[in-house]
Amino acid sequence: MGRQFEVRWESELSASPSEVWEAFTAHTSGWLWKIDYEPRVGGAERGLSGSGGTVTVWDPPNRFVTRAVDGDGVNELDYRVEPRGTGSYLRYVHRGVIAGDYERELDACRQHTAFYQHTFGEYLRHFAGHDAAYVSAGGPETSARGGFAALRRALGVGPDVAVGDRVRLTPAGLTPIEGTVDYATYAFLGVRGADALYRFYGRDAWGWPVGVAHHLFAEGVDEAAEASTWQAWLTAALAPSGAVA
Repeated sequence: MGRQFEVRWESELSASPSEVWEAFTAHTSGWLWKIDYEPRVGGAERGLSGSGGTVTVWDPPNRFVTRAVDGDGVNELDYRVEPRGTGSYLRYVHRGVIAGDYERELDACRQHTAFYQHTFGEYLRHFAGHDAAYVSAGGPETSARGGFAALRRALGVGPDVAVGDRVRLTPAGLTPIEGTVDYATYAFLGVRGADALYRFYGRDAWGWPVGVAHHLFAEGVDEAAEASTWQAWLTAALAPSGAVA
């Protein structure tokens, strides 16, 4: 039987309440991944949870809640938005059930939440109102050990890179990426380009394979082709012979 958890996050945001509302209900590909919500209480959620969910509160631009039955319990996201000066204040709560290693998975959830919500803020500051092509790829199972260090090396990123640094990512076989580091921890790296948010996930911190997930705002992006390209690169870059830290 699973154990219930609750993860909270709150912050001031530079955008208006209506822009914040639009971002988490209609433009999720720009900061999380593609999710569809029917805009009403009782509306369907598609893309967030495997079995789909239901909108239980729809009060624009003040509060939004979506809820899904997930395994042993429920999975619920609760957003509350208040005007704050020229911007907004967001209070976010994620409630759910963990059926596995509670402490490890709760820590992973907290750390991922911080990264996702940071990306949400970057989206609002630089790309508000725009949709993105969302591409993601996962590393081989062997990357669950030492994978993030190998990933950073393959990108040409040093171990001491910090937020605010200008970087030039050089993934072999791909066009070099110029950008600014907007997030850097032991488990995550975020780089903001002129028309993209590049996200790198060191999930080996919790014993899982690493991954990438990018939000590409340029016109005419072939989402499937980009995903295939990044998957091929990640697989080659983290082949077992190169995945040990």
